[in-house]
Amino acid sequence: MSESFRPETILIHGARRANPTSSVAVPIFQTSTYRLASTRAGAEFQQAVEPTEYYTRWGNPTTHALEVQFAALERAEAALAFSSGMGAVATAILADLKQGDHIVAGSPLYAGTTELCLHILPRFGIETTFVDPTVSANFERALRPTTRIIYIETPSNPTLSLTDLAAVAKLAQSRDLVSICDNTFATPLGHRPLESGITAVVHSATKYIGGHSDVTAGLLAGPRAVIEKCWQFAKLTGPAIDPFASWLLLRGLKTLAVRFERQSATALALARFLEEHSAVARVHYPGLNSHPQHELARRQMHTFGAMLSFELKGGYRLAQRFAESLTLALLAVSLGGTETLVSHPASMSHGLLSEEERKRTGINEGLVRVSVGLEPAEDLIADFRQALAAARS
Repeated sequence: MSESFRPETILIHGARRANPTSSVAVPIFQTSTYRLASTRAGAEFQQAVEPTEYYTRWGNPTTHALEVQFAALERAEAALAFSSGMGAVATAILADLKQGDHIVAGSPLYAGTTELCLHILPRFGIETTFVDPTVSANFERALRPTTRIIYIETPSNPTLSLTDLAAVAKLAQSRDLVSICDNTFATPLGHRPLESGITAVVHSATKYIGGHSDVTAGLLAGPRAVIEKCWQFAKLTGPAIDPFASWLLLRGLKTLAVRFERQSATALALARFLEEHSAVARVHYPGLNSHPQHELARRQMHTFGAMLSFELKGGYRLAQRFAESLTLALLAVSLGGTETLVSHPASMSHGLLSEEERKRTGINEGLVRVSVGLEPAEDLIADFRQALAAARS
């Protein structure tokens, strides 16, 4: 769609030109293969890039509509859908690397991405150097002659630290490197990293894009040449999304703007309540004036988002008791759904990392992560207040 349209309009109408039918909702093309007109057509499809009517591991009309819409939303030339967020992350990284290459990554990252870099990539001779992303100069200091990718996540999971997108993009461009940003927390409504010069963005579409805790998927957007290289990699490794999941994402996108606006407003109200509570040592939310990178957030984010985390003064045990005392918010991994989800990273999402690895990334024992849902702020605050009281007693 035209770049003159606002993101909220693209969310509703962005898939229209890729819909091969006249139906208002893009149909689900629930098929694994397609009838060919001739053997010559089959040979031609073998040479094509992401054909939509050949074999669904290669492409699918429902998935194509999703990819067209998402590319428009991120202001990208093209996009690619996957069966999970980690499918998108792993493909974006591995499609561009070979043995002996090096990555510089901001830290902390989503635990799955961290484990990929720490435990899987070294098996193939690929090293990763982790740096504090809040200081932009750290990325340049960590570069080597073999560096090929700068990988960032902003806001970061789970400490909500920020990375200066423009600074990283400028550095990557000056050294002819690929820069990749995980944009899951911010969504394209929070910021669009490609507009700052980042090469490509990845999303766990399981989260805000789907928005209802009922689909697992990933998305990647960027220049057409990058997306085609990733498709060539993915068609052989197989993280293909199924048509029904693509349809669920198309449906979820239509309400993303109204959901994210409400969730972000409630997150700010909850963050302000927690900041004033005597049991809370620190709140991590970019929308608070107390956030050390609040000015950067104001400069590069359109909205501060619906994720926050906070540190309890009582450490590990108090954080666990608090999470288990909630009656409205749910103790669960994942994020971005209509219900508020709470997790304790030290024992859950980042529990497989060593204590040293968690400390290096700022994940202390009393940290609690919150994905704010669509419940009224007053009800959530009341639930958090009683859970904090129950934990301390």
